[in-house]
Amino acid sequence: MAASSPQLIIIPDLAGKVVLVTGGSTGIGAALVEAYAAQGCRVGLHYNASHDVALALAARLNDGGGNVFPVRGDFSVSADVIRVVEDTAAQFGQLDGLVNNAGGMLGRVAYADMTDEHYDKVMDLNARSVITASRAAMPWLKQHGGFIINTSSVAARNGAGGGAGLYGSAKAFVSNVTRGMAKELVGLNIRVNAVAPGVILTPFHDRYSTPEQMKAMLATIPQGRAGTAEDCVGAYLFLSSNALSGYVTGQVIEVNGGQLMP
Repeated sequence: MAASSPQLIIIPDLAGKVVLVTGGSTGIGAALVEAYAAQGCRVGLHYNASHDVALALAARLNDGGGNVFPVRGDFSVSADVIRVVEDTAAQFGQLDGLVNNAGGMLGRVAYADMTDEHYDKVMDLNARSVITASRAAMPWLKQHGGFIINTSSVAARNGAGGGAGLYGSAKAFVSNVTRGMAKELVGLNIRVNAVAPGVILTPFHDRYSTPEQMKAMLATIPQGRAGTAEDCVGAYLFLSSNALSGYVTGQVIEVNGGQLMP
């Protein structure tokens, strides 16, 4: 499994932790599931539509000595969100970390064409699910201290591209929820931070961005390339480790190749 890679940096205080990664079947989420498993974590792999891909990833990691629990749920439905958290905690008997990574643009729709239905779908999936999952996880995380890491986006800071404005606004909501939640939960020994990826080569852009849109976005990146899911992993692992980031809370780490320098 990935733990045998000579490039892997072992973070000792992560071994044995139970971490739930929402939206863990593809893209950044899948890279995180693999990375946590390589660190010796027990991992809840949440997925929804990508059933076969999720089960294949879990099987591969488990065959390699990992301990990955796939759990399905529609994160636009609060009851499903709560069940996914509870099922993961029940499976392992504890929960030490929650990565709120589930989300999606759900199509490029201009503000002028916005409908209440589209608004509700985007906000439920990208914004409300973060609060619902975090609330469900709090009783578990506070038992021994833990962490929440939210996935924001460069779109939260730059207004997003054409038709993605509502998605960017939902991610701005996530960034600010991160700060407010960090203040509220610090007394429970729960650190709350976020990672804001830039243009990352994942199924997200395969689905929503044309070659012309990708070319325009790449032209704004000083490093001259789009990122990969693996480029994002280090920021999440850093924020997961109390040894490395025990005095870090309420922060949003930008991972974007220099596209945005706040």
